[in-house]
Amino acid sequence: MRRPRGVCQAPEFVDGHQHVHLFPQVREPLLEMVKEVAPHAWVRQCGRVSSTGRRFSDRKALLLDALSRTFRARAAASGIRTNPAFAGAYDFTRAGDQDFARRFPGFLKGLPPQSVVMCHPGFVDAELERLDPLTRQREREYAYLADDGFPAVLRQNGVGLA
Repeated sequence: MRRPRGVCQAPEFVDGHQHVHLFPQVREPLLEMVKEVAPHAWVRQCGRVSSTGRRFSDRKALLLDALSRTFRARAAASGIRTNPAFAGAYDFTRAGDQDFARRFPGFLKGLPPQSVVMCHPGFVDAELERLDPLTRQREREYAYLADDGFPAVLRQNGVGLA
């Protein structure tokens, strides 16, 4: 059944580009808005599962963990759901971290149901190259996710896409 024109539906999921929604200046008004406008939505938090063998050399993931601790607590206090865990952060610029096919299965280890794995697959054209310096990594991720072996990795780890 189609929704009549002009009738809006609250979102089921709320997120922020480049994790900006975790920062205090954005976090507080975002959580207030979600509680008021979309109380049944869930909001992405970016903290890892503690049992997944944290890499302390991964500064980006450590920062996301720290910001997400407060974000999760504030969301819970407001009655807003979040995903239980997050994976997929890595340094796109370090040569050793660019092998997405090698890294991806590790993202799935120990993740509880309803977790989020971040990825940035994409086709690269001149416009994207003009706007984004991470184009080659997007192509690597797309190639991995489009490969016939990807579904087997999901099955091996008891993971499904939603």
